[in-house]
Amino acid sequence: MDITPDPALWLELMPVYIREAWLLDDRKFREWLNFFTDDVLYFMPRRKNVPRREAAARELTPLGDLAFLEEDRRYLEMRVVRLESGMAWAEEPASRTRHMIANLEAESLPNGEARARTAFLVYRSHLETDHQLLSGYREDVLRKVDGAWKVAKRMIVLDANVLLDKNLSVFL
Repeated sequence: MDITPDPALWLELMPVYIREAWLLDDRKFREWLNFFTDDVLYFMPRRKNVPRREAAARELTPLGDLAFLEEDRRYLEMRVVRLESGMAWAEEPASRTRHMIANLEAESLPNGEARARTAFLVYRSHLETDHQLLSGYREDVLRKVDGAWKVAKRMIVLDANVLLDKNLSVFL
């Protein structure tokens, strides 16, 4: 994804991404949901190992194909309700996370939306010996709703193509 940098937009969006990371780490998931539009697409494709000459076209699974996540607002809300219910056994007791968001690139789109790409590193600690380190990047399309930037589409791409962890119960 090639982005034409917009420094003013970068200054506007970086605090949004920082706030989002803190909300996730503080387990304020209902507040975190406010960062998304009502018609959001939250998508995490699988990454495949393909020959270098085919990487751009075939490395990521497309929408509708087998993906780690392909969710809308309703599914995100259901995941939050489940986490809050105490019935999500993989998160009982709750994980401790640290979301590091960096390398923001942002550009304005002709329709008033914005496109952004960020790198992430998420550390998860659960119980005494369960630890995860997930890295990758996110590509977002954002739109202003009532004066605030909200994510309308998020694609999360992990650097690893195989998840060796017991579960994927944290938000990226």
